Amino acid sequence: MPARSATAVPVAKSTDEKITINLGVVDLGQIDLLVQEGFYANRTDLIRTAIRNQLAAHAEAVKQVVARKTLVLGIQHFSAEDLRAVQAAGERLQIRVLGLASIGPDVSPELALATIDSLVVLGVLQASPAVKAALASRMR
Repeated sequence: MPARSATAVPVAKSTDEKITINLGVVDLGQIDLLVQEGFYANRTDLIRTAIRNQLAAHAEAVKQVVARKTLVLGIQHFSAEDLRAVQAAGERLQIRVLGLASIGPDVSPELALATIDSLVVLGVLQASPAVKAALASRMR
């Protein structure tokens, strides 16, 4: 049977991820000055605003790449029930997500291997360490 893509399902967890960046002292000083002068509530507020502005500036390019690469934009969750239905249909998934891909804690490494043909996640993959290890060779 041909591989199929699953539909996105909301996940009731925070989707924020912490990142670390290195900045020069002059850039950091300018950020602190803008915060001190009331332009932003704090450093994080300025950095988030700058990132959102850059993403907005490139929104059309992102949209075109998402369409070209057939990525699900947002959150995609797979439970053991979802994957058993795929298995029962004799199908395999090609998961392609820009955002968050979540494989439920009820999914065994064996079930993941039996149902997930390939996995591309631009963002965050939430899955048990055992499932991540089992799928490592199928991640691109």
